[in-house]
Amino acid sequence: MKKKDQTTTLYDRQPDETLFQQACDTIIGRQRGLHGIGTLSEKTVHAVLKYYYAPNENYHEIKIGSYVADICKEGEIYEIQTRSFNTMRAKLSAFLTDYEVTIVYPVALTKYVRWIDPSTGEISVPRKSPKKGRIYDILPELYKIKSFLSNEHLHFEICFIEMEEYKILDGWSKDKKKGATKTDRIPKSICGLVTLYEPEDYYKFLMKNSDGKLQHLPPTFTSKDIALLLSVNLKQAQLILHLLTYLELLQPIGKQGRLHLYQLPALRKSQQV
Repeated sequence: MKKKDQTTTLYDRQPDETLFQQACDTIIGRQRGLHGIGTLSEKTVHAVLKYYYAPNENYHEIKIGSYVADICKEGEIYEIQTRSFNTMRAKLSAFLTDYEVTIVYPVALTKYVRWIDPSTGEISVPRKSPKKGRIYDILPELYKIKSFLSNEHLHFEICFIEMEEYKILDGWSKDKKKGATKTDRIPKSICGLVTLYEPEDYYKFLMKNSDGKLQHLPPTFTSKDIALLLSVNLKQAQLILHLLTYLELLQPIGKQGRLHLYQLPALRKSQQV
């Protein structure tokens, strides 16, 4: 069983930056021209994280039963999954019987966009995107496999990465940017890790990013209250409450108008700060 690092920040495990840069050098150092970006069988973020978690290629692409694990070493499986957790249901059912499984989910904490001119191959200078990645980005994916979340052998690591995203100027708008083809994302550095190793770790979705403590929740609250407290949209707030209720970390206690009303279990109320 995995052991959690105890820290006071939401980034509860510090990454090995040297190892990450070595992984980047291994993958990005390979020849990638205009026709190489995004055309390989494996996207760059996926490949880099695979080398970060297992620098030894002998642990890569291991056949287990009818499926292939991204990494399998010392009785543990690591799956690098950037989206579509729903496609993993059959694989998880097979793997979790005999293995500890960690799904690694990369999030672009900071993203720079670079545009590729398809006629000349020219690549623009990077422009910083105003959008910043947050822990809540994984919520829709967790919902897709919620029936697995209480399995003690399933874990998640959310990797916050600074990256560059390459897009081809082939969209339908006048500037060719809307509807443009996304080709690849190139990681530049790793910023921090958030781990979900056991059910109570899901309380991190109710934490302040700065100090890792539970928000000052009122005795009862709705999705609108959570959206305001955490500065998330209503859909994200609803997903947080749904998943925590599913894991029996929150108690539904009726309705307030059209909104469902929740409270923390009695055992947790005394621990709230």
